[in-house]
Amino acid sequence: MSAAPTEAAILHKTRAFVKAKLSGEATGHDWWHIVRVVDAAKVIATAEHADLFVVELGALLHDIADWKFASGDLEAGPAVARELLEGLQADPSVIDAVVEIVAHISFKGGTNKHVMQTLEGKIVQDADRLDAIGAVGIARTFAFGGFAGREMYNPAVAPKQYADFKDVQASVKTNTTINHFYEKMLLLKDRMHTQTACQMAARRHEYTEQFLEEFYAEWDGRR
Repeated sequence: MSAAPTEAAILHKTRAFVKAKLSGEATGHDWWHIVRVVDAAKVIATAEHADLFVVELGALLHDIADWKFASGDLEAGPAVARELLEGLQADPSVIDAVVEIVAHISFKGGTNKHVMQTLEGKIVQDADRLDAIGAVGIARTFAFGGFAGREMYNPAVAPKQYADFKDVQASVKTNTTINHFYEKMLLLKDRMHTQTACQMAARRHEYTEQFLEEFYAEWDGRR
């Protein structure tokens, strides 16, 4: 009977799997997004005394089959995560915890009302949301806007309040990039779960607001 795989071995193989799948992706949901989320999640987890193994696995796999690139299939990501971790012989309780993170992490235009059931899930969600604001979040937003064929800005198109997830899906390619600031980015500071993430989000939120101020001033020819 072979020995159970170590946590280090599971993390190594998971990291290799995710890197192979997401390297070179150009919408802002690439391997380097994963690296940043992992790094932020580990910082938060250490400060909040969470299970680092579950946090790192959840952060590595949180975007493994994002609904935006899986024809809207909300089950794709959790299914891939479960299949991978079962193949790596991870403990069933760890698998369930990570799958819950993958299944419920997405903002979904603000329509996601699910509350993460574990501290580890809350931490990974915080880390993912941190990467959606500030300088990196701004860069990612414009990268995705170009991929989706969105207008950068159109003063005649107002930000939306989405009724449901289908409304979010229908608007992916028809909305503007600047509207995304109001529909998600500026909302995230007040939706962090942990005190550590709240402190990190405050600075990024301020930078995001400063960017918008400069954007409009330049748009109107005032600067």
